[in-house]
Amino acid sequence: MKTVLITGASKGIGRTTALYFARKGWNVVATMRSPEKETELTKGKNILVTSLDVESKASIDSAIEQGISTFGNIDVVINNAGYGAFGLFESATEEQIQRQFNVNVFGLMWVTKAILPHFRKNRQGLIINITSEGGRITYPLFSLYHATKFAVNGFTEALLYELAPLNIRVKIVEPGPTKTEFAGKSMDFLENENLLDYSEFESKVGSVYETLFDPNKISSPEFTADVIYEAATDPSNRLRYQSGSDLLKEREALTDDEFINKVAHQFGIHLSQ
Repeated sequence: MKTVLITGASKGIGRTTALYFARKGWNVVATMRSPEKETELTKGKNILVTSLDVESKASIDSAIEQGISTFGNIDVVINNAGYGAFGLFESATEEQIQRQFNVNVFGLMWVTKAILPHFRKNRQGLIINITSEGGRITYPLFSLYHATKFAVNGFTEALLYELAPLNIRVKIVEPGPTKTEFAGKSMDFLENENLLDYSEFESKVGSVYETLFDPNKISSPEFTADVIYEAATDPSNRLRYQSGSDLLKEREALTDDEFINKVAHQFGIHLSQ
């Protein structure tokens, strides 16, 4: 029986993926910052719920040790923990910028670095990094979030080469808009009421976001969990798995200028020539 460790399993895609793998007969190490609050995942016979904060290397090491001690091995690590900072870049404090990268990039790197000795010893293993379609396309007011997801894409693709000789694979799953609490509990709003020069821009962009995504076309977390499971069980060296909208296909079909102008027009933004 294989074992998967999942970060950020307290809600959304992480929780749904933990339950999905458990139903498929996997052992699951479901990690989160506050496991004492968890009531559903703890009922699973093949699920270990334990503490892991990606900003704490000690908790990362402890969770991995517990997973190996409980199930004997870890075969797959899913780096899912993350959140999004939304708002003007100029509004962001140094602390907000640092935390966005600490969680979405450096935390993911620390988890990856911590599991590699175990994978090297076994001469096999799989790391799946959950990025976003926002790792290859951009929208206004998400500059920090996009920066982290672009970084994870580059990190993962480069890591593929150096781990391949050790039979350790890495993959990327790129969810589109998903019905989760991302826009609520997983969002950090960047605000500075003194930056009045942006007021009209913020108001215009904000009104577009209210109508941008059709609720009927947003993917369910179950759909994304299915794509993650596909990536975990696919024996090939395929790097990317898309889950959700067709925006990435549209991005690939257009030039940079064409896509940027399309997004700008969508948000009523005039780009100077």
